[in-house]
Amino acid sequence: MEEHLIFGIRAVIEALNAGKDIDKILLQKGLNNELFQQLRKALRGKDHIPFQFVPVEKLNRLTDKNHQGAVAYLTEITYSDTEDLLTRAFESGRIPLVLILDRITDVRNFGAIARSAECAGVDFIIIPTRGSAQINGDAIKTSAGALHRLPVCREDNLKNAITYLKESGLQIIACHEKTEQLIYDCDFTQPTAIIMGSEENGISGEYLKRSDIQVKIPMPGTIASLNVSVASGIVLFEAVKQRL
Repeated sequence: MEEHLIFGIRAVIEALNAGKDIDKILLQKGLNNELFQQLRKALRGKDHIPFQFVPVEKLNRLTDKNHQGAVAYLTEITYSDTEDLLTRAFESGRIPLVLILDRITDVRNFGAIARSAECAGVDFIIIPTRGSAQINGDAIKTSAGALHRLPVCREDNLKNAITYLKESGLQIIACHEKTEQLIYDCDFTQPTAIIMGSEENGISGEYLKRSDIQVKIPMPGTIASLNVSVASGIVLFEAVKQRL
C-alpha cells in the first residue's frame, strides 16, 4: 500500500506541481506553518483533488516516516476527461452508454460495478470528486482489471456533468426503487447515461430532477432493495439486450 502514498509536505507539493494523479490528501488538523501555506498555495485551482483534515494519529497509523502533517494517495488509474471521451464515442459511430455513480463509497461495490460496466461495453464511468470510493488495489482487484481498461472521469460538479451530457444529446436515466416505470419499458437504444445511487441514500434529489426518465427494477420478493453492484448489472445488460 505504501507505494501509493506520498509522505511529507514538500513531497506532496512537488507531486502537485508535477501534475501527478492524486486521489486525495490528508492533512493534520491544526497545521498552519509556513510550509503548510505553501501547500495550500499549490492546491489552488486543483478542485478535482479532495483533501481533508484528520488527527495526527491517523497519519501516524499510515506511516512511521516523517510525514510533516501531510499524506497524499496517488491514484492507481489515470482519470479521463468527460468531454473528450464523449466526443470520441460519437466520432467513432458508437451510441454512447455512460454510467454515473452517485456516492458509491464501498470499494468492492465500485470494483464490481466497473467489472459489469466493462463487460456491458460502457464507454466510461463518471464519479464525483468527493464522496466516492477510492480507486485502490481492492477496487481494481474486484473489478478483475476492468478499471485498467474502462475510463473513469472524476467531476467536481456532477450537476454540470449531467447538464453537459443532456446538451450533447444523451437521455439521463435514473434508476431507483421509488418510481413506477420499469427498466423494460425504457428505450436504451438511444445515447444514454444511467445514474445509480448509493444503497444508503439513493440518488441525490438534485440529480433526479435533472433526469429525463426514472426507472426501477421489478422485485417481487419481500426484500425491497438490491445490492447496487447487482442492480447496476441488471440495468446495464437490459441496455445490452436492447442494443443487440
